[in-house]
Amino acid sequence: MPEKIYKMKIQFWSIGKNNESYIQEGVKEFTHRIQKYYPVEWNIIPVPKNAGMMSEMDLKKKEGEMILEWVKKEDYLVALDEKGKELTSEKLADFLQARANESVRTIIFLIGGAFGLDEAILKRANFTLSLSRLTFPHQLVRLLLAEQVYRACTILKNEKYHHR
Repeated sequence: MPEKIYKMKIQFWSIGKNNESYIQEGVKEFTHRIQKYYPVEWNIIPVPKNAGMMSEMDLKKKEGEMILEWVKKEDYLVALDEKGKELTSEKLADFLQARANESVRTIIFLIGGAFGLDEAILKRANFTLSLSRLTFPHQLVRLLLAEQVYRACTILKNEKYHHR
């Protein structure tokens, strides 16, 4: 019996509130477009209860513990962090293709909470990515990330969305 070929799944995980309507429309559009290339889903992780009463360090630790419970050993975790590696759109496309070539089943792009990601998450991450040295609202990062992943997919297929 031939071996079953698995198509890599892309998951976007983000800690925080659901998207504002002006963000939600764009995220929905780019998510729909990505589905032409890869199965994709979003997981919006609510901020822990009593977050307002926690210190920045305790909140990051609590968020990190929740995430580590959900991430599977075989998942390829990409942590978004301002100290991560910046890639061009073309290099992001190469990065996605390399993960697919490695038969990664699930790649998770993780956007942290208001104070970023706990050190335990950064240690678990297979790759740490920075979208920019600028600081963006987390909801806007969701839109930027979805658009860039879509752009990477079109680059891989040599489609006209990305102008070289």
